[in-house]
Amino acid sequence: MSAVLTGKRIAILATDGVEGIELTEPRRALEEAGATVELLAPEAGSIQAMDQREKSERLPVDRRVAEADPDQYDALVLPGGVVNADKLRVDRDAVRFTRALLAAGTPIGVICHGAWILTETGLIRGRTLTSYPTLRTDLQNAGARWVDEEVRSDDGLVSSRWPADLPAFNARIIKELAAGRRLRKTA
Repeated sequence: MSAVLTGKRIAILATDGVEGIELTEPRRALEEAGATVELLAPEAGSIQAMDQREKSERLPVDRRVAEADPDQYDALVLPGGVVNADKLRVDRDAVRFTRALLAAGTPIGVICHGAWILTETGLIRGRTLTSYPTLRTDLQNAGARWVDEEVRSDDGLVSSRWPADLPAFNARIIKELAAGRRLRKTA
């Protein structure tokens, strides 16, 4: 793959319980496209990735989300994992960071349960996205339109349902970033 994302700095926000492949595969694809990718988490050190219900590898954290400046990133990726997503949606710094990027129009890629944090921002009303099916009601209650599709792009908000969708998700987020796509701002 060509280095179409050279010069782009992308944050991946996750914590313990992240579905490992939903973090490592987008990271690999983005780095192969030339981007610099940083793993942000609520705590320094490392996070425990999962392979469904089994522990897999520990992943080193590059920066605490509380120390990250949203203005320094060109995009955000929110991987899933039920435990990961549930922990992040109640972390004030994680929600603040995500809300700031949404408000600024920064492109966001979200997969599976990662969409839970978007419901906490108050900024997805009128957006169309997909997710793991059990999040449908939460997203609709937050004002979003939920669709059951492999990958959905809504003006720079790229979403997918589960690990099987990763090839389409990765291709779409790279395409959106290479095109300079920005999120449609919502009030």
